[in-house]
Amino acid sequence: MSSKSHLPYAARAANHPNPLTKKLFSIAEEKKTNVTVSADVTTSAELVDLADRLGPYIAVLKTHIDILSDLTPETLSSLSALAQKHNFLIFEDRKFIDIGNTVQKQYHGGALRISEWAHIINCAILPGEGIVEALAQTASASDFPNPQERGLLILAEMTSKGSLATGEYTARSVEYARRYRGFVMGFVSTRALTSVGPEPATVEHDSEDFVVFTTGVNLSSKGDKLGQQYQTPESAVGRGADFIIAGRGIYKAEDPVEAVKAYREAGWRAYLDRIGGDA
Repeated sequence: MSSKSHLPYAARAANHPNPLTKKLFSIAEEKKTNVTVSADVTTSAELVDLADRLGPYIAVLKTHIDILSDLTPETLSSLSALAQKHNFLIFEDRKFIDIGNTVQKQYHGGALRISEWAHIINCAILPGEGIVEALAQTASASDFPNPQERGLLILAEMTSKGSLATGEYTARSVEYARRYRGFVMGFVSTRALTSVGPEPATVEHDSEDFVVFTTGVNLSSKGDKLGQQYQTPESAVGRGADFIIAGRGIYKAEDPVEAVKAYREAGWRAYLDRIGGDA
């Protein structure tokens, strides 16, 4: 596990060199939540409603903006306003996976204009180091909006059964994260990854503090018919997750607000257990 995992979010925020990660840890500490809601709904009305109702209890709202059947500029402006109102970050789960020139256009242009409203994006490294370099380069461009509030997660592992994101792929994910630490916040993974892969001599192990998001967290289900494998908030945080990602367990619940409160309580309790702290 990361040498920083035992520290409170506030301590990690105070000393973190990445501005967006610093802000994320500060949000978690202030709101006492490490929950990311994966709002995989298909209409703008549903998404905006969930963002408003669940916003007070979450640190991050994760979107799949391209599954909306009625996306408009008003949808995006409403999300941004709610993120500010309720103090959460927006994570567009676009999973960029193409050559550098293409992902630059997908991120900073096109119909979705992701760079304008999403604080966090992610990518898979199957194309090689160039995809991380291209996205980092885009974020450093002179016309890029709010570069201090934009960051990248590398999809280093997945929770689906039979995932090929293992071994050398995961080790390379860590290697690339270290090379682009100014833009890379950390990983989407099933565990802390600091000890994975070769450690370059130019990086002091104790100075690393990559944030870990873990998907597939569910309080009641063990999986689905399409290969998703769930784990509990306790097991996810125990393995190194800083932020737990829950989807259907919250937005499909009879009462999503009560559900998100339960996830917040379980996730926060697991975090306190890890750091040896009190509520």
